Amino acid sequence: MSQIKFAATILFLLFLQHFSVAQTVVNFNGNLKVVGDKIDILVDTNSNIPLNVAINSKNYKKSDSPVPNLLTTNYSYWVRVAIKNNSPDKTLGIQIAQAIIDYVDFYQQSNGVIIQTNFSGSRRQFYNRIINHQSFIYPLNISKNEVSTVYFHVKSGKQLILPVYVGTLEEVFESALLKDISFGIYIGIILVMILYNSFIFTTVKDKSYLYYVSYLTIVLIAQSSIEGYLFRFILPGYPQLADTLIYVTTPLIGFAAIEFCRHFLVSKEYTPRLDKVAYVFYALYVIQIILSLFHKYNISFVMMEATAMTSAIYVLCMAIIILLKGSRSAKYFLIAWSVFIACVIVYGLKDFNILPYNNLTNSALLIGSSFEAILLSFALADKINVFKAEKEKSQEETLTALKENERIVREQNVVLELKVNERTGELRESNNELNITLENLKQTQTQLVESEKMASLGQLTAGIAHEINNPINFVTSNIKPLNRDIEMIFDALTVIENVGVSDASPADKQKQINEYKEEMDFDYLTTEIKHLIKGISEGATRTAEIVKGLKIFSRLDEDDLKRADINEGLESTMVIANNLLNNKIKIIRNYGDLPKVECYAGKLNQVFLNIISNAIYAIQKKFGEKEGGEVVITTGHDEKNVFIKIKDNGTGMDAQTQKKIFEPFFTTKDVGEGTGLGMSIAYNTIKKHNGTISVDSLPGRGTEFILHIPINFTEG
Repeated sequence: MSQIKFAATILFLLFLQHFSVAQTVVNFNGNLKVVGDKIDILVDTNSNIPLNVAINSKNYKKSDSPVPNLLTTNYSYWVRVAIKNNSPDKTLGIQIAQAIIDYVDFYQQSNGVIIQTNFSGSRRQFYNRIINHQSFIYPLNISKNEVSTVYFHVKSGKQLILPVYVGTLEEVFESALLKDISFGIYIGIILVMILYNSFIFTTVKDKSYLYYVSYLTIVLIAQSSIEGYLFRFILPGYPQLADTLIYVTTPLIGFAAIEFCRHFLVSKEYTPRLDKVAYVFYALYVIQIILSLFHKYNISFVMMEATAMTSAIYVLCMAIIILLKGSRSAKYFLIAWSVFIACVIVYGLKDFNILPYNNLTNSALLIGSSFEAILLSFALADKINVFKAEKEKSQEETLTALKENERIVREQNVVLELKVNERTGELRESNNELNITLENLKQTQTQLVESEKMASLGQLTAGIAHEINNPINFVTSNIKPLNRDIEMIFDALTVIENVGVSDASPADKQKQINEYKEEMDFDYLTTEIKHLIKGISEGATRTAEIVKGLKIFSRLDEDDLKRADINEGLESTMVIANNLLNNKIKIIRNYGDLPKVECYAGKLNQVFLNIISNAIYAIQKKFGEKEGGEVVITTGHDEKNVFIKIKDNGTGMDAQTQKKIFEPFFTTKDVGEGTGLGMSIAYNTIKKHNGTISVDSLPGRGTEFILHIPINFTEG
């Protein structure tokens, strides 16, 4: 398409070169008119012809079109128009009714002197303009019967069309105002459609409305950019940004339009292969935007127009195919889209100089866009009727199906009643068997729980025996030497008594007693007796402490809910578990100052014993007979709970084992070393206290159990 336009440009320039004529004068008699066919055009291929050269150039070519269309080229052009004022009005105006010309240099010459200049354009500050309007309006002060020549040096990366109007300044303003009012009506239509479809979207939640609202919003921004209103009212100080938006928003219109059409027509379902062609257009739109960002404006603009027309035809073909496949929505869509496509084609043919430039062809996009917005809104509204009809049809089909199901149900009820009676007897027999099985399971469960209790009792008995055995042995081993020493004391008393009743002198008696005491080593004897009595006393005291710890641990009143000291319970548990340490495992106690907890203390002590026993087992598995094992017991509390952390540096557990640790009968111990019920019982005990128990472990690093128990008991 760009090659066709380039060829057309070359032909146009050759045409101008072969028909050079003398300067034409526009005779203005008081009415606004188009003077495009009375202007002279000089091609500036390198954009470097200065004003003085342009004024004196003999290479101007007369335009033969009321609205010259210079197509899209990299050239700039000098445009010359001589105006003779035959009207009584001295203040005239000249307008280039086109908003997207990149650069417009204006000069007015009268009597061989440049009396007025201005440099503006869509790529220059908006405030540079003499008249603050998106088109280019210049006031001309020409006396009656005076001739004044206006020069324009123009260049654009977009379609360069020159609709040049001459009239009184008031007429020019009125024409511009009429254009502004027309565009204002267009904006009103689009805004109403945006608000209407946004409201419908919030009601029906159909994404087609959301896509359509997005499409209309982009159309509004793009048209405002193309018509120059965005530059005039919003971005007057940012000409580069305002101009770039034309190249960016225009392809976004195509992108949003195709995306809306795909969702509205459900093209992915009706025409899956044709639906994928949309991505080709998406790629073309992206390329067009990239070209504009790299300042390839001419190529980008040509590509924009060509892609717009072909994508519109693509959507039209897709809609026709979907209509032939029975889509009701496609019918209403085609009506709206056909109007828009016709207007797009008219607008494009105008830019390619195939159709003449006039108010109709120049406003084709606005007209088509307005009608499309309204008609597509009607099409979307009809889609609600389609949804409603489908819903009613679905409800009717559902009602018919329900009636049929009701008939089938009645027939089946008779059959089912017979089968139910038959199955009832079978179920009754199965129920009896299940009751027997359940009873057996209860007995087995009771036996297993008792087995766990016996295992704990065995561990308890071993601990008690070990702890009591040492102090008792100490007592019994001291009794025999103590008896011997006491017999010696008794003998000494007898000897001393005999000496005392003898007839010897007191001095002699004292000498005999001292000699006997020295002979029997009386001082050592008294020291040994004191030592033996102290040992017996310590053994008895230790035994009493063990019995006290046993009493605390066993809690004969464990079925009663009472307040207990958790630290005390942990200490009593360590008394029982002490025999497992073998003097090789270090116990580190970090006890906090805890309030007494309302609990079943005996059951909690059993939980502590199970966890500590498992910790010791894991340490022995890892260290064997070597030292280095540690069990760290930490307690603390907050406003509602106490917490107990029991951490070891044993073998640890992997993630799978941690998930199963509280399951009944699960154990990592060897056969015969555990029932697998200890941690299950611990879990249920903590749950009964409405507390929590969790485990944190890493293989080879150790395990930590964390218990949280409410200070005030609430039934879990």
